[in-house]
Amino acid sequence: QVQLVESGGGLVQAGGSLRLSCAASGRTFSNKAMGWFRQAPGKEREFVAAISWSGKSTYYADSVKGRFTISRDNAKNTVYLQMNSLKLEDTAVYYCAANRGGLVATKTTTYDSWGQGTQVTVSS
Repeated sequence: QVQLVESGGGLVQAGGSLRLSCAASGRTFSNKAMGWFRQAPGKEREFVAAISWSGKSTYYADSVKGRFTISRDNAKNTVYLQMNSLKLEDTAVYYCAANRGGLVATKTTTYDSWGQGTQVTVSS
């Protein structure tokens, strides 16, 4: 497993942007697909975006497609989530996760390491 620490959350107005970072420790980071998930109050955790071990493949939830961009820097053991055109409904705690394998995946059960989460609040 890897240890993951998210940062970059905060309060932003609707239409604004934020960039989340997830720093990973452990030598196996570059072999793993990475994902971002989010959980709003009273709702289940949901998939947001994923990126393959190489960074060549990405996948997004329909709700964020065209607005969010996931990327990674394996030399820095870091994965990012650039969030643009933020909407009120994007408000949630955002979690970074490391997958058991190297291919993009959307199911939480395929991820075996999770960060503590970072709060993103979008205001009107």
